[in-house]
Amino acid sequence: MSKLIWQGRRLILLLGTLFGLSAYAYTRLVTSEYQVTSVLRPVALNALDALNRSGVYTLPPDKALTRVGSALESYGVRSGFIRANQALFSNVQRPGVTMEQSCESLIRSLLKVITSAPKKGGFSSALIHLELSYPEGVGGARILNSFVEYAIEVERKKIEADLNIIIENRLAELGDSIDAARAEYDVSKQARIAILLENDAVQRSQLQDELVALRKQLRAGRMDRIAQLKEAIDIAQSLGIQKPTTPSGVAESFRAGEGPTMYTEINNQQIPLYFMGVEILEAERSVLLKRNSDDFTEARIAQIEREMWMLQNNREVEVLERRENEEVFLSGVQPIRAEIARLGKVGSLEFSSIQLVSVDRKALEPLGPIKPKKNLLVLLGVVFGTATGALIVLIRNSMAARRVESLGGG
Repeated sequence: MSKLIWQGRRLILLLGTLFGLSAYAYTRLVTSEYQVTSVLRPVALNALDALNRSGVYTLPPDKALTRVGSALESYGVRSGFIRANQALFSNVQRPGVTMEQSCESLIRSLLKVITSAPKKGGFSSALIHLELSYPEGVGGARILNSFVEYAIEVERKKIEADLNIIIENRLAELGDSIDAARAEYDVSKQARIAILLENDAVQRSQLQDELVALRKQLRAGRMDRIAQLKEAIDIAQSLGIQKPTTPSGVAESFRAGEGPTMYTEINNQQIPLYFMGVEILEAERSVLLKRNSDDFTEARIAQIEREMWMLQNNREVEVLERRENEEVFLSGVQPIRAEIARLGKVGSLEFSSIQLVSVDRKALEPLGPIKPKKNLLVLLGVVFGTATGALIVLIRNSMAARRVESLGGG
């Protein structure tokens, strides 16, 4: 067999060379395909500390990586990236389809997002492995790196929007609490003013009633005194008492001309009014009849008038009504205002400095294509051509031998 192959070496070499050249020509004509990779890992805890310490939004590193992975697989994110970066896909457009369709086909079919969960009991953490296969002439590394940055930025903006919504809702709740405290303060202030004014009105009414009753009492007392004086005047006139005297003096006037008599007078007993004499009694009665007011005879009346004058103006009510900055008097709102100030600082958090994931390995331009394997194809072409040539030589010699045998037998 080796002799036969040696004899047909020219054909074998010819076919081997021909198939090898054909394979080489194929590798030159076919579009080469390249592949780039990128790896994402969770960030350290301190990278998200500013966000997690806010007490409003909690985002562990593993959850942040998961959210970025979901964004990388999202159709909306991919479409948005294509529309925003069409310059990167200038060499991707295929005949008969639009630029967006060509880019979408590239991203959908050639981009693989592989998520690896952390191993139990191991030290490895979760990671996301990205692979992008692309034809020659396309900046695959730049596309993949830009897409990763775009997805991270999209997710960062989503988290920022979520945080802002939470803060806005919380601020609205706190604002409602302050409004409720303000309304409660207004109600309590008006109630306090009403109570004070009502108490003043009640006191004024009571003092007015006391004043009227006291004046009636004084008038009744004066009229009683006038009646007593009239009665005493009548008695004094009947006894002929014109000047003030005493019972012993009256007795002496009746026993004038009799011998000396000794009288005993008890001074601790009240002397009847008529002993004052008609002149004095008439004078007092005349004054009492001419009196227009009895107020000066009772000290309580002056006190009542003083108290009523003081009740004309309630200074506490005036102070309550003149308050300008009533916010400082709201009760229980200091913690609410402190929370509002804290949320304001959280809302001003610089999200551009927050790192959601760690890019463990960026995509780099590959050293060579993954398809086709030129050397392997040329080698396979030479081997296949050589094998084909050897097979043809063997078949040809076998057919020649059969022909000789058939002729020899004939």
